[in-house]
Order: sequence, then structure tokens, then C-alpha cells
Amino acid sequence: MTEMYEKKLVTVGTLKKGDTIIIDDAPCKVTDLATSRPGKHGHAKVNLMAVGILDGKKRNLVLPGHDKIEAPIIEKKSAQILSISGNKANVMNTETYETFEMDIPEELQGQVQEGSEVLYWQIMGMKVMKQVK
Repeated sequence: MTEMYEKKLVTVGTLKKGDTIIIDDAPCKVTDLATSRPGKHGHAKVNLMAVGILDGKKRNLVLPGHDKIEAPIIEKKSAQILSISGNKANVMNTETYETFEMDIPEELQGQVQEGSEVLYWQIMGMKVMKQVK
């Protein structure tokens, strides 16, 4: 996946739980951080645990605290549900009126209804439904 998407560089030492970073070309949410204090001339190492936003996979990284890591720029948008077929929804962006299909995540199934409005994230070229308004 070498598609260009919006991202920024963040310093590893400034990350907090809940931040979103890119590991192995996948957007991940930081679930745990541990910083080890090094010896006299070493650098602080940050041990990161993160879970993939799209695939749910756990990932682990150990990096120097002064290193930079990519973080995806998440656009939060609204859409109206036009129709539902199985676990897919046909939605229309409420600003641009663009229509597209989206997967309905398991935790939102049963809550998503035709005509209702949802909040979705556009992240790394993918659209992820986050909540029903």
C-alpha cells in the first residue's frame, strides 16, 4: 500500500495513550507506553504497544524517545445512511453529498438505520464508521 495519504511526523517521546500512529503501513491506536531510563550516555527507549484500528492486530515497537514516527491525519466526517444491505451501508457525506459504501462495524450493528447520521473517520485512504449520532 504505497498510496499517498495525509500524515505527519511526531516525536516518539511525546506520544500518549490513545494517540494514533502508523506501524507497518497500518494506523494503530497506542494502548500502552513504557519509557526506560538509560545509562549515562544512552537515550531513553520507549516501548510502545498499539492495536490496529482497521485490523485489530496488536503491534509492539521499541524506539529511542527522540525518534520520529508517522501519525495519520484523521479526518472526522458525517454521513447519512441511505440504505443497508447485510453489514454494509450505502452512505452520503453530509457536506459533499458524495455517496459510497462502508462496512458497519460489529459494535454498531443494530444501531445503524436508514436515515440515521453516522460519524466516520477518513484515515489513510480508508473510511471507518465510528458512531451513530
